[in-house]
Amino acid sequence: MKDDAVRVRVWDLPTRLFHWGLAACVIGSVVSAKIGGNAMVWHFRFGYVVFTLLAFRLLWGMVGGRWSRFGSFVYAPATLLRYLRGGSRAEEHHEVGHSPLGALSVFAMLVILAVQVGSGLFADDEISNTGPLIKFVSGATSSTLTSWHKTFGQWTILTLVALHVAAIVMYRLRRGRDLVRPMLVGDKLLPPGVPASADGLATRGLALLLVAGCAVGVGWLVSLGK
Repeated sequence: MKDDAVRVRVWDLPTRLFHWGLAACVIGSVVSAKIGGNAMVWHFRFGYVVFTLLAFRLLWGMVGGRWSRFGSFVYAPATLLRYLRGGSRAEEHHEVGHSPLGALSVFAMLVILAVQVGSGLFADDEISNTGPLIKFVSGATSSTLTSWHKTFGQWTILTLVALHVAAIVMYRLRRGRDLVRPMLVGDKLLPPGVPASADGLATRGLALLLVAGCAVGVGWLVSLGK
């Protein structure tokens, strides 16, 4: 790192809370599903929180901090190839937010989690637990979604998590880049002139309103099955 590097706010507080909250809920949902029985109550609760967080992230990807917006890490295929070949351009700032490869990981995780949550809403374990919206689909559709939720969906998520952790370790050992600390404190040491993410009271207040709205929306959707 050059001597003239400065601290730049890259990850705003809402993004950091989303990241760690999502990680905790995914772990909780997997563990509670493995335990089964009375723990399934918590499996559903974790699922609803994940649903809320995903809805929030979709909105935050449009109005959040500079480096949390989807526009900052949606890359063309040519950009990805150039990054993989080590030919990134200085103005692209691939070392700041999500790199082209990291962006693929983020989008894959968001999509698979959305599919997993969606399938869970219509699932039936044929024991004592059913998704809140099961009455809106046929038995055959519920069976298909349940099979996905319990097998392919679960294992795909675990695979993506393992790859995510492996990438963090690889970046640390081979490139000397710590990806964990910035997601904890929000800042990175970067060259002067790199734009920072807004992370003031107004930004955080907006995030709080969005989370509350998403929670109400999820609660309303789940209530349709009652």
